[in-house]
Amino acid sequence: MPILILADHDNASLKPATAHAVTAAAKLGADIHVLVAGRNAAPAAEQAAKLAGVAKVLLADDAAYEHALAEPVAALLVSLASGYSHLLAAATSVGKNVLPRVAALLDVAMISEITAVVSADTFERPIYAGNAIATVQSADAVKVVTVRTTAFEAAAAANAAPVESVAAVADPALSCFVSAELSKSERPELTSARIVISGGRGMQSGDNFHLLEAIADKLGAAVGASRAAVDAGFVPNDYQVGQTGKIVAPDLYVAVGISGAIQHLAGMKDSKVIVAINKDEEAPIFQVADYGLVADLFKALPELQQAL
Repeated sequence: MPILILADHDNASLKPATAHAVTAAAKLGADIHVLVAGRNAAPAAEQAAKLAGVAKVLLADDAAYEHALAEPVAALLVSLASGYSHLLAAATSVGKNVLPRVAALLDVAMISEITAVVSADTFERPIYAGNAIATVQSADAVKVVTVRTTAFEAAAAANAAPVESVAAVADPALSCFVSAELSKSERPELTSARIVISGGRGMQSGDNFHLLEAIADKLGAAVGASRAAVDAGFVPNDYQVGQTGKIVAPDLYVAVGISGAIQHLAGMKDSKVIVAINKDEEAPIFQVADYGLVADLFKALPELQQAL
């Protein structure tokens, strides 16, 4: 039986996380279908059709799906579930919102944030803040799975799958869209940036984050933060990298004034190259860093900016 992936998109374009979910699905060895549920979402469907390995794209174009509300999208997935062996989504806010509802409605187990596919019914996922890996096996007829995107490469855009329309299903009308307040930034989005520079409690105040921002602007990087910095009110919540924040795996991760609590390491330890700047040479962050600089960040950062 084929596999169905719920696409993450904003109607106008497909979000990169879906390409990572396609790579995970390819390891299951069956045809891959992608569901694009939205309104005027044909452009996103066309992008999904280009992903390598996708056999077909299902486009459900209806006002009920415009804002990806969990209840109507879950109802649509449940109506399609009988034709598929697996229902997948990237472990983004949309995937985490919709798929647990789907699992509950189907009365099957929810398998969250897999990092490896062992076989069609067996997966690996991190537990205890990433300190251990659990191998989970499901005997359910339909496997409902979210994919940690940092664990899989993105599928290439080298394909031409057909796009097929599917009918909308009845809206449960359990929720309605009121408004959206989105933060806007000229910098890359944190979870998809190639370079991330993050600050921790060692930054001492939110005003000092301009030191990171100046370097980020030179590198084309996103700016993140540890939970300690967010809890202290230095920066907003959407900067937070960690187990209870955003999971990132950029090509380069620069941790400045971050001690390296387990909670933070769980969110960035899959980064390809990790650079740590901290005046405490015993800081746990140095145990995972590829490059470490023991220095006062208030001297090191201006020097780094000047060098760049």
